[in-house]
Amino acid sequence: MEIVWQTPANPPEKHDYIFRDGRRHVRPYHFEFISHVKNRWAGKTIVDLFAEEFKGRPYDYYVSAVKCGRIQVDGEMVPVSYIVKSSQKISHFVHRHEPPVMAWDVPILDKEDDVVTVWKPATVPVHPCGQYRKNTVVGVLQAEHGLAPLFPVHRLDRLVSGLLILARNATRADLFRQEIEAGKVQKQYVAKVVGVFPEDEQIVDVNVNYNAREGRSTVEVGNSCDGSLIKGKTACTKFTRIGTDGIHSIVLCKPITGRTHQIRVHLQYTGHPIANDILYLSENVTNRSSEGVNADRAAHSPNNCLVPENNSSDNYEDSTKEDFDIDPMCTNCPNLVPKGYGGHEEGLWLHCVQYSGSGWVYQCPYPDWAVLT
Repeated sequence: MEIVWQTPANPPEKHDYIFRDGRRHVRPYHFEFISHVKNRWAGKTIVDLFAEEFKGRPYDYYVSAVKCGRIQVDGEMVPVSYIVKSSQKISHFVHRHEPPVMAWDVPILDKEDDVVTVWKPATVPVHPCGQYRKNTVVGVLQAEHGLAPLFPVHRLDRLVSGLLILARNATRADLFRQEIEAGKVQKQYVAKVVGVFPEDEQIVDVNVNYNAREGRSTVEVGNSCDGSLIKGKTACTKFTRIGTDGIHSIVLCKPITGRTHQIRVHLQYTGHPIANDILYLSENVTNRSSEGVNADRAAHSPNNCLVPENNSSDNYEDSTKEDFDIDPMCTNCPNLVPKGYGGHEEGLWLHCVQYSGSGWVYQCPYPDWAVLT
């Protein structure tokens, strides 16, 4: 088997994707990861460095990878006893398996000379990060629509769906950034929450403290009387109830600031968390009925996932017969899905519907789950 090593310079292509069981997979590919020796790594053997810093693979793998040249220093093979020096270039040639995402298209909403807006599907990250490179909104748009380069204007968490604005050049992206940093951009989301949300507008103005290790945020409420120090960053969200069926409510969310998980943790603070948000659901939720609990569990059934209209996975031919090359050195092969992937994920009932600024407005249709029957 002739190996062709890819780098970040290699663009995603349409044939890179495999569709199976309602999921979009990426055909595993050979990829060169490049890093440079940090000061705290210097003085370690090349094998110990990888075993201690990159624990996703066993020690014996790194020994074999160094011996056969899958791990190189400054473009050359080295012995397993090699001591690395600060700033040296380290290349790790791997057979890369990306986690799957839901097999939805990325519908284009508006396409202008310097801006494109899309309906971002839930479970798909916006841009390359972590284990994801091709299975991203930016990657899919490049592979299936030939749109590149693209500059995401704002963030949307991987499990969140809805409006995503992408500039088509750095100049336009910088103009958007300046407006956002100046607080001149208004954002609107819609969420499906547990219980009957209050009819009057609710303003939550409490700090948000994000814990990167735990991957979640908490609200921080201090007491000015006792002089206690409030952690986190200032955060404010306005909530307005759109409707309720007595079990769930549809709520319009207007974040004034943009903290990590701000809407999710502020809704939890009100006692009405997003109804399928396992990370922030609490046993002590106000007005949470047994019917609501059952609905929360049902939200994780594949039969209840959000699919953008006319862009469901039914439009894709199942690719179960398509195979991929097995790499004998790979610790994920012969499986298509990488080790450590937790299984099927569904999207949150949180959807971005509008961004507006000075002289411009971009919108995204409401999802099916936002209509209470």
